[in-house]
Amino acid sequence: MFVFLTLLAIFFAKIVHVSLGTIRIIYLTRGNSVAAAAIGFFEAIIYIGALSMVLANIDQWSNILVYGLGFATGNIVGSKIEEMIAIGFVHVQIITVENGGTLEESLREMGYGVTSAPCYGKEGAHNNLQVLLKRKEVPTLLKQMKQLDPDAVISIYDTRRIMGGYFSRMKAK
Repeated sequence: MFVFLTLLAIFFAKIVHVSLGTIRIIYLTRGNSVAAAAIGFFEAIIYIGALSMVLANIDQWSNILVYGLGFATGNIVGSKIEEMIAIGFVHVQIITVENGGTLEESLREMGYGVTSAPCYGKEGAHNNLQVLLKRKEVPTLLKQMKQLDPDAVISIYDTRRIMGGYFSRMKAK
Protein backbone atom coordinates (compact mmCIF):
# COMPACT_ATOMS: atom_id res chain seq x y z
CA MET A 1 0.00 0.00 0.00
CA PHE A 2 2.85 2.38 0.81
CA VAL A 3 4.39 1.85 -2.64
CA PHE A 4 1.06 2.64 -4.32
CA LEU A 5 0.63 5.84 -2.27
CA THR A 6 4.19 6.89 -3.13
CA LEU A 7 3.47 6.38 -6.84
CA LEU A 8 0.29 8.44 -6.56
CA ALA A 9 2.12 11.19 -4.69
CA ILE A 10 4.87 11.33 -7.35
CA PHE A 11 2.32 11.34 -10.19
CA PHE A 12 0.11 14.11 -8.79
CA ALA A 13 3.03 16.19 -7.52
CA LYS A 14 4.54 16.14 -11.00
CA ILE A 15 1.20 17.13 -12.59
CA VAL A 16 0.90 20.09 -10.22
CA HIS A 17 4.56 21.04 -10.71
CA VAL A 18 4.37 21.12 -14.53
CA SER A 19 0.96 22.83 -14.54
CA LEU A 20 2.27 25.55 -12.25
CA GLY A 21 5.29 25.94 -14.52
CA THR A 22 3.01 26.50 -17.52
CA ILE A 23 0.99 29.13 -15.67
CA ARG A 24 4.16 30.78 -14.30
CA ILE A 25 5.59 31.20 -17.79
CA ILE A 26 2.32 32.70 -19.03
CA TYR A 27 2.29 35.25 -16.20
CA LEU A 28 5.95 36.04 -16.88
CA THR A 29 5.41 36.62 -20.61
CA ARG A 30 2.38 38.80 -19.83
CA GLY A 31 4.54 41.05 -17.66
CA ASN A 32 3.25 39.91 -14.24
CA SER A 33 6.56 38.97 -12.62
CA VAL A 34 5.26 39.12 -9.03
CA ALA A 35 2.61 36.44 -9.69
CA ALA A 36 5.19 34.42 -11.65
CA ALA A 37 7.61 34.56 -8.70
CA ALA A 38 4.94 33.44 -6.22
CA ILE A 39 3.94 30.53 -8.44
CA GLY A 40 7.61 29.65 -8.97
CA PHE A 41 8.13 29.41 -5.21
CA PHE A 42 5.51 26.67 -4.89
CA GLU A 43 6.58 25.06 -8.14
CA ALA A 44 10.15 24.63 -6.83
CA ILE A 45 9.00 23.12 -3.53
CA ILE A 46 6.76 20.60 -5.28
CA TYR A 47 9.51 19.74 -7.76
CA ILE A 48 12.03 19.00 -4.98
CA GLY A 49 9.44 16.88 -3.15
CA ALA A 50 8.57 14.77 -6.20
CA LEU A 51 12.19 14.37 -7.27
CA SER A 52 13.30 13.38 -3.76
CA MET A 53 10.67 10.60 -3.69
CA VAL A 54 12.07 9.24 -6.96
CA LEU A 55 15.71 9.55 -5.92
CA ALA A 56 15.09 7.96 -2.51
CA ASN A 57 14.16 4.76 -4.35
CA ILE A 58 15.99 5.17 -7.64
CA ASP A 59 16.13 1.39 -8.06
CA GLN A 60 12.32 1.33 -8.41
CA TRP A 61 11.70 1.73 -12.16
CA SER A 62 8.01 2.34 -11.43
CA ASN A 63 8.88 5.62 -9.66
CA ILE A 64 10.75 6.84 -12.73
CA LEU A 65 7.94 5.75 -15.05
CA VAL A 66 5.27 7.48 -12.94
CA TYR A 67 7.44 10.61 -12.74
CA GLY A 68 7.55 10.74 -16.56
CA LEU A 69 3.81 10.07 -16.84
CA GLY A 70 3.13 12.85 -14.35
CA PHE A 71 5.30 15.20 -16.41
CA ALA A 72 3.44 14.37 -19.63
CA THR A 73 0.04 14.64 -17.96
CA GLY A 74 1.07 17.93 -16.35
CA ASN A 75 1.66 19.42 -19.81
CA ILE A 76 -1.86 18.49 -20.87
CA VAL A 77 -3.43 19.72 -17.62
CA GLY A 78 -1.40 22.95 -17.71
CA SER A 79 -2.54 23.74 -21.24
CA LYS A 80 -6.18 23.09 -20.30
CA ILE A 81 -5.88 25.37 -17.27
CA GLU A 82 -4.29 28.04 -19.46
CA GLU A 83 -7.22 27.83 -21.89
CA MET A 84 -9.73 28.16 -19.05
CA ILE A 85 -8.16 31.20 -17.38
CA ALA A 86 -7.20 32.84 -20.72
CA ILE A 87 -4.95 35.51 -19.25
CA GLY A 88 -4.20 38.61 -21.27
CA PHE A 89 -5.13 40.20 -24.56
CA VAL A 90 -4.96 39.34 -28.23
CA HIS A 91 -4.78 41.21 -31.50
CA VAL A 92 -7.07 39.68 -34.11
CA GLN A 93 -6.44 40.48 -37.75
CA ILE A 94 -9.34 39.75 -40.07
CA ILE A 95 -8.87 39.87 -43.84
CA THR A 96 -12.38 40.04 -45.26
CA VAL A 97 -13.50 38.10 -48.27
CA GLU A 98 -16.92 39.67 -48.68
CA ASN A 99 -18.63 42.87 -47.55
CA GLY A 100 -15.75 44.38 -45.59
CA GLY A 101 -17.67 47.54 -44.70
CA THR A 102 -20.72 45.60 -43.57
CA LEU A 103 -18.58 43.26 -41.46
CA GLU A 104 -16.75 46.20 -39.93
CA GLU A 105 -20.02 47.85 -38.89
CA SER A 106 -21.47 44.57 -37.59
CA LEU A 107 -18.44 44.05 -35.36
CA ARG A 108 -18.71 47.61 -34.05
CA GLU A 109 -22.42 47.11 -33.29
CA MET A 110 -21.43 44.02 -31.27
CA GLY A 111 -19.15 46.24 -29.17
CA TYR A 112 -15.75 45.52 -30.68
CA GLY A 113 -13.25 48.27 -31.37
CA VAL A 114 -12.31 47.87 -35.04
CA THR A 115 -9.60 49.56 -37.07
CA SER A 116 -9.92 49.12 -40.81
CA ALA A 117 -7.59 49.53 -43.79
CA PRO A 118 -7.97 48.52 -47.42
CA CYS A 119 -5.71 45.74 -48.62
CA TYR A 120 -5.24 43.80 -51.84
CA GLY A 121 -4.70 40.12 -52.42
CA LYS A 122 -4.75 37.58 -55.22
CA GLU A 123 -8.50 37.96 -55.62
CA GLY A 124 -8.60 41.74 -55.49
CA ALA A 125 -9.60 44.29 -52.85
CA HIS A 126 -10.32 43.29 -49.27
CA ASN A 127 -10.47 45.01 -45.90
CA ASN A 128 -7.94 44.41 -43.17
CA LEU A 129 -9.74 44.68 -39.83
CA GLN A 130 -7.82 44.90 -36.56
CA VAL A 131 -9.55 44.04 -33.27
CA LEU A 132 -8.00 44.09 -29.78
CA LEU A 133 -9.76 42.07 -27.11
CA LYS A 134 -9.38 39.88 -24.04
CA ARG A 135 -8.35 36.30 -24.76
CA LYS A 136 -11.52 35.10 -23.04
CA GLU A 137 -13.57 36.81 -25.76
CA VAL A 138 -11.85 35.03 -28.69
CA PRO A 139 -14.27 32.06 -28.91
CA THR A 140 -17.24 34.44 -29.08
CA LEU A 141 -15.62 36.52 -31.82
CA LEU A 142 -14.70 33.42 -33.85
CA LYS A 143 -18.24 32.09 -33.57
CA GLN A 144 -19.62 35.43 -34.77
CA MET A 145 -17.10 35.53 -37.62
CA LYS A 146 -18.26 32.12 -38.88
CA GLN A 147 -21.70 33.62 -39.32
CA LEU A 148 -20.65 37.01 -40.71
CA ASP A 149 -17.83 36.03 -43.09
CA PRO A 150 -17.01 32.32 -42.95
CA ASP A 151 -14.26 32.67 -45.56
CA ALA A 152 -12.39 35.49 -43.80
CA VAL A 153 -8.72 34.93 -43.06
CA ILE A 154 -8.21 35.34 -39.31
CA SER A 155 -4.86 35.62 -37.52
CA ILE A 156 -4.61 35.87 -33.74
CA TYR A 157 -1.54 37.30 -32.01
CA ASP A 158 -0.77 37.51 -28.32
CA THR A 159 -0.54 41.09 -27.10
CA ARG A 160 1.54 41.95 -24.07
CA ARG A 161 0.12 45.40 -23.34
CA ILE A 162 -2.48 47.78 -24.72
CA MET A 163 -2.23 51.53 -24.21
CA GLY A 164 -4.92 53.96 -25.37
CA GLY A 165 -7.61 53.63 -27.99
CA TYR A 166 -11.02 52.05 -27.82
CA PHE A 167 -11.03 48.68 -26.14
CA SER A 168 -13.72 46.08 -26.76
CA ARG A 169 -16.81 46.53 -24.62
CA MET A 170 -19.11 43.64 -25.36
CA LYS A 171 -22.77 44.56 -25.38
CA ALA A 172 -24.98 42.63 -23.00
CA LYS A 173 -27.07 40.00 -24.71
